[in-house]
Amino acid sequence: MKHRTYTLLLWLCLPWLLLRLRWRARTEPAYRAHWGERFGRYAKHLVGDVVWMHAVSVGETRGAEPLIRALLAQGRHLVLTHMTPGGRAAARQLFADDIEQGRLVSVYLPYDYAFAVRRFLRHFRPRLGLIMETEVWPTLLRECQRRGLPVVLANARLSQKSAARGRRLGAVMQQSAARLSLVLAQTQADAERLKTLGARRVVVTGNLKFDVSVKAEAQALGLRWRQQIGQRPVLLLASTREAQGQQEEELWLQALQNRDWPQDLLLVLVPRHPQRFQAVAELTQRYGWPTQRRSSGETIAPQTRLWFGDSMGELGAYYTLADLAFVGGSLVPLGGQNLIEACAYGCPVLMGRSTYNFSQAVEDAVQAQAARLIDSAEQGAGLALQLLAAPGELLQMRNAAEQFCHLHRGATARTLETLERERLTLQ
Repeated sequence: MKHRTYTLLLWLCLPWLLLRLRWRARTEPAYRAHWGERFGRYAKHLVGDVVWMHAVSVGETRGAEPLIRALLAQGRHLVLTHMTPGGRAAARQLFADDIEQGRLVSVYLPYDYAFAVRRFLRHFRPRLGLIMETEVWPTLLRECQRRGLPVVLANARLSQKSAARGRRLGAVMQQSAARLSLVLAQTQADAERLKTLGARRVVVTGNLKFDVSVKAEAQALGLRWRQQIGQRPVLLLASTREAQGQQEEELWLQALQNRDWPQDLLLVLVPRHPQRFQAVAELTQRYGWPTQRRSSGETIAPQTRLWFGDSMGELGAYYTLADLAFVGGSLVPLGGQNLIEACAYGCPVLMGRSTYNFSQAVEDAVQAQAARLIDSAEQGAGLALQLLAAPGELLQMRNAAEQFCHLHRGATARTLETLERERLTLQ
């Protein structure tokens, strides 16, 4: 596909984009706000040495935190862009003081139309662009190149599935990858796949998510919950998702219903996306287990068997509470969610076989005996009950999880060192 064809298709998609915003706003009202930013119109400004960083949603924003804090400590001002309200909410939670003091602005990245991209670049005038993980927008990169703005793909990952999709896009993807000033890959496998798409300068620096610090307030909240429930065993189903008509929550609820699980076991269920909270809550009601919702603010009752985590930004607290966690997006073909955060809080992990988003991290965690892979929710339920009845084995997994994260730290320092060596800093 040539860039001209890509641009034409994007314009043809404009009515669909607007309809999609309205549709998403039905379940997530935040999608109704800031439409002007989607087309390059902004009210906020930054002055000084401005670095632009793009983190599409919640996971990328949280994963970028160590690098963002390092750049802020150097005296940089950041414009942090997102595509989802969840990304903006995560930025407000993590960087509230920096936003208040005018060191960081959190806004939407405009859609990939030339007029909108040019407005964005004229408004903020960044001197360096950092795009997190996998987001590559052809028009954006072309306009950055025309302005002489260096753009780095940081914490870059590319699964085999995504690489195959990129190759199908042909010339437009090759040109876009070649316009990147530098690619900082998570693993050697990611680096090799990125090179096949046309990236010219690729350096392996590791995964920034290993550098995300454990939040003291999250741990304190999780420990308060633990005080409420005493010695009850806790199984957490974290970041659960839906794909191809299958809901991971239902797969697990069915599997557990078929087993004689301990009467004191507390099952904690935390879906990945808030727009699914209501549907999942209705699903849990069909099983008839005594249930409470986190949003009620009530103390967890002794008779409660299922606690529904309908809250945002508290995953670290849930991991602190749990004895064992299943990390979702892995029993359905979505590539898995971030198990590194669970390990950082010392929580042993179960995952399904779909892990291409974190393939190297999952492989390393399994090898370190911090995580185990399952083929189905039925198998997972059996293994979970077995592990929860073996506290010594769980303690070994917990220690392995913490050690696993400790051994893989350092990507932030390597990223900054590489940027300086490649003369892409603002010094």
